[in-house]
Amino acid sequence: MSLEEPIPAPPEKRPRRAINLVVMAILALLLTVMTLVNIGAGDSMVSERVQPGVVLQVIRLHLPFIASRTPPLSEDAVEHNADTIVWDTRTPGVLAGVLVGALLAIAGVAFQSFLQNPLADPYMVGVSSGAALGSVVVILMGGTGLLFGWAQPLAAFATGLLATAIVYFLAQKQGRLSSQTFLLAGIVVGTFFWSFVPLAISLGNRSGNMDRQSAILSRLLGSLHDIQWSHVVLLAVFGAMGGLMLWTGAYELDMMALGEESAAHLGVNVEGFKRRIILAGALVTAAAVSVAGIIAFVGLVVPHIARRIVGPSHRILLPASFLLGGLVLTTADWLSRVYLAQLEVGVITSLLGAPVFCYLLRRRLG
Repeated sequence: MSLEEPIPAPPEKRPRRAINLVVMAILALLLTVMTLVNIGAGDSMVSERVQPGVVLQVIRLHLPFIASRTPPLSEDAVEHNADTIVWDTRTPGVLAGVLVGALLAIAGVAFQSFLQNPLADPYMVGVSSGAALGSVVVILMGGTGLLFGWAQPLAAFATGLLATAIVYFLAQKQGRLSSQTFLLAGIVVGTFFWSFVPLAISLGNRSGNMDRQSAILSRLLGSLHDIQWSHVVLLAVFGAMGGLMLWTGAYELDMMALGEESAAHLGVNVEGFKRRIILAGALVTAAAVSVAGIIAFVGLVVPHIARRIVGPSHRILLPASFLLGGLVLTTADWLSRVYLAQLEVGVITSLLGAPVFCYLLRRRLG
């Protein structure tokens, strides 16, 4: 099968379905364990390690209906400020990493099926460049503290959706949207928006404000530093909206993977569904980029790995990609903090994702 051929999605048989449920349970367990380990892990520079049992107890203390039945923290944990370290400092960043990886992965699944191109990526539709520009402009203007700290993610979210709207406007003709034209328009618009980013960086360098320069660089490389609970809320809200739109369209995504004509013959409103997928993909991608910046290869590689594990049916592929994407990014974040002196997580996903994708590419061509 060549790279350009769509991947068919035959009905699943019961043995395969049972295997997939086991795989999903394993992925969920691994993600839960890795999340707790990541929250408790110290870094290679300053912060100390917190035992998994203490991490779990702190989290239970902050959950409604469970806190009243949770014993108080030990004197040693109180003395070392375990509650502040776990709940206020580490948990938002780790949860944001899980959500960002998960949302990029399901966006990648949707765009690869919608565009019928396994090389498609959620960043190829221009949303990442637009979101990066909005984020950089707010940092450059010193407005990160405005709107209770929401100014930067909201600006990035808005400019990301603006870029997607421009791509959609350019790619449609007489009410019809060409998938290939949409992909080309995404690359062009993304390049146009990205051309303003070096200009903003140059202006930032002239200001001589090292904090702003560092913040801009961190955002462009993809970072989970300085994440607050408000960012987690933004990811959860818009991620739930976009994710629900994709999940309820799993059957249509299966049909779209067979080709637009086949999907139309099977009763799919192709043009309306395209708009729905674009909106859902833009929502989850813009939310991810607005919080963590540009994190490469997760939305491109994870769908391929998940498809090889659970098959092409989107009813199981979407949740599997969600779990696997969260697992991949939280693992990369753990490697960064424990072993790599808090290197930006986007650098790690690029270093690990590119060889994995080359391997998958050669296997498919072979």
